[in-house]
Amino acid sequence: MTIRVLLVDDQPLLRTGFRFILEAEPDITVVGEAGDGATAMDQSRALLPDVVLMDVRMPGTDGIEATRRIVKDAAPSAHVPKVLVLTTFDLDEYIVEALRAGASGFLLKDVPPDDLVQAIRVVAAGDAIVAPSVTRRLLDKFAARLPSAHQQATPARLDRLTERELEVLRLIAKGMSNAEIAAGLVVSETTVKTHVGNVLTKLGLRDRVQAVVLAYETGLAVPGSFS
Repeated sequence: MTIRVLLVDDQPLLRTGFRFILEAEPDITVVGEAGDGATAMDQSRALLPDVVLMDVRMPGTDGIEATRRIVKDAAPSAHVPKVLVLTTFDLDEYIVEALRAGASGFLLKDVPPDDLVQAIRVVAAGDAIVAPSVTRRLLDKFAARLPSAHQQATPARLDRLTERELEVLRLIAKGMSNAEIAAGLVVSETTVKTHVGNVLTKLGLRDRVQAVVLAYETGLAVPGSFS
């Protein structure tokens, strides 16, 4: 199946570069471009992309609000585009807002081409992805208000999880893939997928990205636990 991608960035040169990279792939096609959030919302409704590659800082409606509107407006329908947000290191303040707005992934603009292509395939398949460096910066951002491992027991909201599911959630927050978790726990990848599904269902989460944010906010992921 061909993955339909909408490119959203206020810099035409960057859009051209992304198009060149993506259209070299046999399973990806760029169906449209937008230079601001308002146009992105219109294009998303008209073109029904599978993945929206979204910039954050743009004139008028920014990428955060555009992401929120694209996901919310499409939610009642059968087709909800996945939003993969791209930004630079100086935009830390937008990371959590983008994820809460409904983004399925967060990458830096200097991501290698192969990693960008793979990330698009991952979110198109219904999974979520956060660049390891962004995961670290998320942790740093929350570190000042997170409790230490000795300050509290497992948060009440997580009591519904089994010990194994809690362990899987910690590894998800670390940024590990299903295959990496399976190797670390010495179980099959199918078993890991089952645990991940149970975690999301029990906690009422949409995807792995929301699981990462929850792990940070509840203190399950604590500073110093991801070295």
